[in-house]
Amino acid sequence: MAGRREKYGQSIRGSRIAAAIAIGVLLGCVFAFLYPNGFFSPDPPHPLSKSNLQVGSSNCESTERINMLNSENRKLTEKNAELQRQVRELNQKLQVAAQGNGRAQEQLVVSSQPQKAGPFGTVKSLRTNPPVVPDELVNPRLAKMLAEIAVSKEVIVALANSNVRSMLEVWFNSIKKVGIPNYLVVALDDAIVDFCKENDVPVYKRDPDDNVDFIGKNGGNHAVSGLKFRILREFLQLGYSVLLSDVDIVYLQNPFDHLYRDSDVESMSDGHNNMTAYGYNDVFDEPSMGWARYAHTMRLWVYNSGFFYIRPTIPSIELLDRVADRLTKQPNSWDQAVFNEELAFPSHPGYVGLYASRRTMDIYLFMNSKVLFKTVRKDANLKKLKPVIVHVNYHPDKFPRMKAVVEYYVNGKQDALDAFPDGSE
Repeated sequence: MAGRREKYGQSIRGSRIAAAIAIGVLLGCVFAFLYPNGFFSPDPPHPLSKSNLQVGSSNCESTERINMLNSENRKLTEKNAELQRQVRELNQKLQVAAQGNGRAQEQLVVSSQPQKAGPFGTVKSLRTNPPVVPDELVNPRLAKMLAEIAVSKEVIVALANSNVRSMLEVWFNSIKKVGIPNYLVVALDDAIVDFCKENDVPVYKRDPDDNVDFIGKNGGNHAVSGLKFRILREFLQLGYSVLLSDVDIVYLQNPFDHLYRDSDVESMSDGHNNMTAYGYNDVFDEPSMGWARYAHTMRLWVYNSGFFYIRPTIPSIELLDRVADRLTKQPNSWDQAVFNEELAFPSHPGYVGLYASRRTMDIYLFMNSKVLFKTVRKDANLKKLKPVIVHVNYHPDKFPRMKAVVEYYVNGKQDALDAFPDGSE
């Protein structure tokens, strides 16, 4: 009896425990349903939540708030552009420093990779420097324009302001007549921009720069000519070869068909015959020296800085930097003289020369006006030649002589050149 009662008590306790467990599970399910994020967690979001209230409030923002945000956005954009400009300048300075430090390393690399010399008469040194890696961040707007205009990464570039408008018209009309597609006018004032657009001439105007703009708008031939060394740098950094052209030039053939492209700089000469253009041995006589009275010197007439082809290489960019720097520090200097000195002067104590390769253009294809008016027009055989360009660089009466060149070589008027003197009057 006692055993049966004990067994019955145990059964009741087990039922109570089972009931308690069932009740606990049931309550757990209820709480889980009512509080899915936990009993002590924040209240669940109401349908009118904070995010929805924010959306509603943003839609109701005042006009003043929107204008303020737009103003802040503009300021941030301008600040970002200025920071990008500063970064570009710092990168350029770092590149210059790296180039200077890298010269000795380059020499070590060359010396560490010696080569055997070939048979006599077969050895040729390297004269064509590799191009730079293009950097479109330098000037994205110009990069986009050149991508549309240039042919084989080459382009004719001329600088012009309103002072040379009449010559500029002859210049681009001669280019159109030949059918040269890859040319660009860098306008130095708004009037030239409009003039070029009216005549369907590719034109580019740089971003505002007080120093450049003042000279560009008001400067004479020499002052404007000096600007090109600073402006051309961006073209080379973008990876383009430039045929720099003054506007007192008449085009009669496509110059790109007559370039060698084997040097950093390929320039027309101010020389008027083979000796003066390509160099000669000039003997200096000093009788007081007796037996050693004769001293041999090398003479070469200068390159013309108004017409030259320049490749996008490190030596080429260094040339532009050197000339631009000297013209800034020596404002009375003539850009053509500085251009030639930097190309020609060798390294010597206290001075490191420019290691740029150069080539002189054929003087009868790339003809200066002294060659034409003093020699060619008087020679029956030379008159039959058709030059690539004629540069009226030796004469101040440029415009009428340019028109005469067009009449003679394009329109076939045989006496078009006869009225002009050899030199200037």
